Amino acid sequence: MAVERIVDTSVHDEGDVDEQQIEVTLRPQSFADYIGQDRLKRNLKLAIDAAKQRDEPIDHVLLYGPPGLGKTTMATVIANEMGKSIRITAGPAIERAGDLASILTNLADGDVLFIDEIHRLSRTVEEVLYSAMEDFKLDIVIGKGPAARSVRLDLPKFTVIGATTRTGALAAPLRDRFGLIHRLEFYTAAEISQIVTRAANILDSKIHHESAELLSTRARLTPRIANRLLKRVRDYADVNGDGIIDTATTKKALALLEIDELGLDTADRHLLTSIIDNYGNNPVGLNTIAALTGDEATTIEDFYEPYLLQLGFIERTPRGRRVTAKAYAHLGKSAPETT
Repeated sequence: MAVERIVDTSVHDEGDVDEQQIEVTLRPQSFADYIGQDRLKRNLKLAIDAAKQRDEPIDHVLLYGPPGLGKTTMATVIANEMGKSIRITAGPAIERAGDLASILTNLADGDVLFIDEIHRLSRTVEEVLYSAMEDFKLDIVIGKGPAARSVRLDLPKFTVIGATTRTGALAAPLRDRFGLIHRLEFYTAAEISQIVTRAANILDSKIHHESAELLSTRARLTPRIANRLLKRVRDYADVNGDGIIDTATTKKALALLEIDELGLDTADRHLLTSIIDNYGNNPVGLNTIAALTGDEATTIEDFYEPYLLQLGFIERTPRGRRVTAKAYAHLGKSAPETT
């Protein structure tokens, strides 16, 4: 069973209602509060202003990029800026065409339907969604066998906002129905520092500027991880200090969490050292790495590799993954000589 990681970019089902409420509370509700993603905000604000002038819904929007960068938050901001309600669901939750029909028929004019992990919709559900997005019509079949008949229902004019980490897994006909397709980029350290400071104010915690900057260097340039680290450091400050998040407290909390200066945790270091200790400088296949770490191959691809690739700690070769000299240096190991 995998250990929960603080630096994991996926949403944790922590089983704690207070934690989940805090997660929602920290999310900005308007473009004015949303830090970073300036290019995306400019493009979306233009589309929203134009749609509001014409008194019609904004075009369907597809947001893609690594997890934890704020796709769900941006969808909520779009709905708020349009002054409309938002219905949030996920691709795996819509199992049958009837599930989608139930959601669509309960929307009002201008409402936003946010579908997270939209690439995981089944093909049957996708086919129903095609006509709903393009013509605002819903084709359903009533009855079975020779008595079955098709009925076309009118739908309110709504906006679909889809979020995905894998645009390549999205069917082309579905992708083509989005009028606005935008990628969310990684944040800068300065933006993450602002996000941490804002979150601390919302949580009614006093944080020193230096501490916010320190957390920004450990958060993998990802707001979700930054907020998660802040909450853990706040816990440490409340229990072991006076509640003020200063540099000394932050360093002690991060040391307790075993998160190093580049934001790597024990799982990241275990992956790298497992490859080095067992295979040295030789390329290793993805399934072999999964067997070494005890994780699924998809987990390696989705949650370990992106950041390690970004740091230049591993590289992909035709024969498999290989640990680079930069990773050896970071781990304090001597890199083998290349021949």
